[in-house]
Amino acid sequence: MIKCTFEDGNQVLLRHVCVDTLVIKDGKILLNKRGTFDGRKILEYGKWGLIGGFVERDETLEEAVKREVMEETSWQVKDLFLLRINDIPNRPKEDRQNFSFVFVANADHRNGESNDEEVLSLEWFDLNNLPKIEEMAFDHGENIELYKKWLKEKFPLPILGKI
Repeated sequence: MIKCTFEDGNQVLLRHVCVDTLVIKDGKILLNKRGTFDGRKILEYGKWGLIGGFVERDETLEEAVKREVMEETSWQVKDLFLLRINDIPNRPKEDRQNFSFVFVANADHRNGESNDEEVLSLEWFDLNNLPKIEEMAFDHGENIELYKKWLKEKFPLPILGKI
């Protein structure tokens, strides 16, 4: 939680805002195996997850998606669309409360190799041959399943909250 002091001196706890991105190319999804930050294991270390992170001050959601994908994978993305807004306060396996804006984006081209310590490895997975749900970080597997369902049914997006 973020501790914030307003102009009247009132202090409140606020939730973090983050983005998660399903990076798609040729019917496959790019997942990262979660690594370290400043040499310390991050939450859900060693599990597969979507590409993403926290939205920085003065940054739009689209800018955050593009920055996080570039930092973690060296891929530039295009054709972004919002799949889901996850506002559930008690998301599984979280140590803080996040609002997660879950996007889908097409991989465009790559600028070199990723050297982000938060990423142990990157791998393209066929959407029908994904890691087991217990090998996935947080609720990222649910977001991938929602995307697969949307591909078949084309229901209205974005989805708000629990799926």
